[in-house]
Amino acid sequence: MRHPNVFALLAGSVFLLAACQDSSQASVTRAIDSVTAIDQQNLAELMLVAGDPEEAVDYFSSQLESQPDHLGNMRGLARSLVRSGRVAEALPVWRRVTLHPEAEQDDRVMLADAYIRANNWAEAEKTLNAIPPTHETFDRYRLEAMIADSKQQWSRSDHFYETAAGLTTRPAGVFNNWGFSKLTRGNPREAEQLFTQALQHDPDLFTAKNNLALARAGQGNYSLPLVRMTQQERAQLLYTMAIAAIRKGDTNVGRTLLQDAIETHPQHYEEAVRALRAIEGGGHG
Repeated sequence: MRHPNVFALLAGSVFLLAACQDSSQASVTRAIDSVTAIDQQNLAELMLVAGDPEEAVDYFSSQLESQPDHLGNMRGLARSLVRSGRVAEALPVWRRVTLHPEAEQDDRVMLADAYIRANNWAEAEKTLNAIPPTHETFDRYRLEAMIADSKQQWSRSDHFYETAAGLTTRPAGVFNNWGFSKLTRGNPREAEQLFTQALQHDPDLFTAKNNLALARAGQGNYSLPLVRMTQQERAQLLYTMAIAAIRKGDTNVGRTLLQDAIETHPQHYEEAVRALRAIEGGGHG
């Protein structure tokens, strides 16, 4: 008489076990999916910062073929195209990113950055002007400073460079650009101070070392700056100061600096040799 109850209990147990198995399988599937998503995100980030730019372009292009509206892959493709120097191709992708319903203000900043790289300053300014002033980021002010420079709006330029420098833990590039701005305005003394600040934050930034040599030469100071440098960099800085001296009419100083550059360089320094031959062949004294 109790068999039906036993069968009912057994049946219930089987269904319960099946339900548990289904639930467990679903959990495993979700876990695998989440790990796969994390792996894809990590791969995408790795492609952006460490991978070969052309490989990154291929990767994000293939991802977009299967997910054409995936915002992260659009951004990845746009950034990779910029990294590989294909700015003309990056622009329409950045524009597409900014039209995405989930686009952010930073995407518009990056579109402005691409316009500047493409030497389209008017569109860059237009793009930045459309971003609310409450969006205060390092990249935004870095670009605002460059646009102000292009229009010779020096007070605005100084304001934006100073603001940008305060919004990053790695301001070497900002100080270098700001110094170059001062150099183009004919203010080598202030430029020298800014290049020195850049090198305090990044002692290996060669463009800042080279610009520092230019700033010192612009003041008639042809001694090498006291910064960390390799033998090859030392020769290159001597060459930079030599050319600056020659352009200022200090030909004898330039000749001496070129000779020092040739002797200092660990290999044959063709540019310096040609410049020295040009001076001696021209009979400058």
